[in-house]
Amino acid sequence: MKSDLHPPTTIGDGLAELSERLRKPLMAYFRRRSADPAEAEDMTQEVFVRAMRRGGETDVRSAEAYVFTIAANLARDRARTRAARHAGRHVSLDLLVAGEAPFDLASEDSSAETVLIERERLRQALAALEELPERTRDIFILFRVEKMRQAEIAKRLGVSVSAVEKHVIRAAAHLARRLR
Repeated sequence: MKSDLHPPTTIGDGLAELSERLRKPLMAYFRRRSADPAEAEDMTQEVFVRAMRRGGETDVRSAEAYVFTIAANLARDRARTRAARHAGRHVSLDLLVAGEAPFDLASEDSSAETVLIERERLRQALAALEELPERTRDIFILFRVEKMRQAEIAKRLGVSVSAVEKHVIRAAAHLARRLR
């Protein structure tokens, strides 16, 4: 039995407390990425299984950031797997952006020129995002697409709010330069 005088020093030592503290935020994180509550629960469980496997390697002071890094990697892995399974059933975003999709996305209100311009802007925006460092891109997407607050992003990634602000500014400036 651990005493309060000697707090846990690794993820493995404090996994039960960490699970209790982070289960709801992890569920919310995965629910934003999946319409299936059961999948969100499975992914939350998987995060703690992965953390337990590597539990002796990480200091508890960075445990929350470590757990959310595992969660982000798991979400990315699941998305890739899902995309690979459904690749034959859906139109590739690359085809859509290139204007080679097997159907016309133009509405009655859109001219062919407007559709082509918007497709090109989308292609350029995606290319510009890919040019960013992974961490900057992830923070920008969490902030702009997932609509997370900067303080929440900072807490989850174990960085300062100022660092999150700098990543968002850097990404926005890069996109502005590339999309002019």
